[in-house]
Amino acid sequence: MPLRLIFLSLETLNFTHKKLYIMNTIDWKNLPFGYLKTDYNVRTYYKNGRWGSLELSSSEYINMHIAATALHYGQEAFEGMKAFMGKDGKIRLFRWEENAKRMNSSAKKLLMAEIPNELFKKAIIKVIKHNKKFVPPYGSGASLYIRPLLVGSGAQVGVKPAKEYLFLVFVTPVGPYFKEGFKPVNMLITRKYDRAAPLGTGHIKAGGNYAAGMEAMEIAHSNGYASVLFLDSKEKKYIDECGPANFFGIKNNTYVTPKSSSILPSITNMSLMTLAKEMGMSVEKRHIEVPELESFEETGACGTAAVISPIKKIIDEENNKTYKYCSDGNPGPVSTKLYKKLQALQTGDEKDNYGWIEIVD
Repeated sequence: MPLRLIFLSLETLNFTHKKLYIMNTIDWKNLPFGYLKTDYNVRTYYKNGRWGSLELSSSEYINMHIAATALHYGQEAFEGMKAFMGKDGKIRLFRWEENAKRMNSSAKKLLMAEIPNELFKKAIIKVIKHNKKFVPPYGSGASLYIRPLLVGSGAQVGVKPAKEYLFLVFVTPVGPYFKEGFKPVNMLITRKYDRAAPLGTGHIKAGGNYAAGMEAMEIAHSNGYASVLFLDSKEKKYIDECGPANFFGIKNNTYVTPKSSSILPSITNMSLMTLAKEMGMSVEKRHIEVPELESFEETGACGTAAVISPIKKIIDEENNKTYKYCSDGNPGPVSTKLYKKLQALQTGDEKDNYGWIEIVD
């Protein structure tokens, strides 16, 4: 056998052995939503007014200038995406164009360099292909989480945008965001903390939004709640974000979700609204006052990480009020139908008639 073919055979054998080792050592069905080291990430730099070529890296670290704007002035944005293994053995990427659009919306707001769609797609596909063995198997309930990251890497001491940027994408296999999975959870309403101001950065995926909500989230977790339900920061009257996810409620065959300038437009929520219409439901995006929680038949949190997390109770401690759902302890019928429909589309169990899925060859 020619030497080149021997090397290729050894490489194939090595990959197969590594894949089998990973398949046998990772408990796919009990994966937490956390970071697990994979083989590669991809990165590229914006310098002198243009993006460079994509670099494949096995390092989990980046070099950063001590005066980088990301460190001092919060010039940083990120995305959250997922890829799924189908029963047919094909990897499916869900709605990457919407993530690319949202990342550029974040970039515009933070005066950062925008990322061309083709570069965004190329980076995503490249990192998935080089970490194929970390895509959880079909039926495990887990997925490959994809984290595109855009940071101001150029040095500035004055408050001004950087001239250089780093765009990086890494992946990690994950289970459900809430440890309960697709089971009802309890949420805590907070009036003492704001996640974002109405004319601030709440509508983009900037890291500062999550830092602002972290204290409230930790208080909720320490008291046994899955997450915190933020109200609008101006009047403390309307439902805003549901921790790191969007809120929705179901009543009278209607899917209702908050309308607010400080809510991150969730791609999952957008997809659920489409599916709800297909199921013959009405869809309303509007202000939801806190007392209206009483009238909902089902409520939930939704997002890329959470997918759908049905809510069992919403506790308003300050008003000594508890809103209860899921009386039998199980997710409501509408939330269940929406969850199963979305999952079936993402894994290829149902035909994609929406153009949401990209097959990664």
